Amino acid sequence: MAKTVIGVFENREQAEKAVNEMRNSGFDTNEISVVAKGTKRGNGNDETMNMDTIADGTTTGGILGGLAGLAVGAGALAIPGLGPIVAAGPIAGMLSGAATGGIAGGLLDWGIPEERGRYYEEEVKRGKILAAVRTHDQKVQKAADIMRQNGARDVETH
Repeated sequence: MAKTVIGVFENREQAEKAVNEMRNSGFDTNEISVVAKGTKRGNGNDETMNMDTIADGTTTGGILGGLAGLAVGAGALAIPGLGPIVAAGPIAGMLSGAATGGIAGGLLDWGIPEERGRYYEEEVKRGKILAAVRTHDQKVQKAADIMRQNGARDVETH
């Protein structure tokens, strides 16, 4: 049975290290998701979503695309009350389908209780980076350990 391990990183570097370590430890790209607040940059009507790549930088200017394969499904979304976000991995599709429910609504499908989902959504609003791993029971503890070793806070399993 699959479970979700979720945690919050203070900065991009911590998230990069954790994602790289998970990938090097055998986690598949379809197991790892990342969500972060997007920023608008540009001038005039030339505003674009932007966030430096996360992980190994194999994609230039990517929307969390440097997750070396998590670019599948990566995208920029505008969520009411939250603003622009960028998401990579399986969660990107869930969030685009649940845009009106925000991040909390998207996390419900992964077994995250609504109250905790709202907490994580608030953390993203504050500029933190959310990482979630949906994996089999045997790998849950490893995912949680990697997140904690790389600075994640509020690591939970659901």
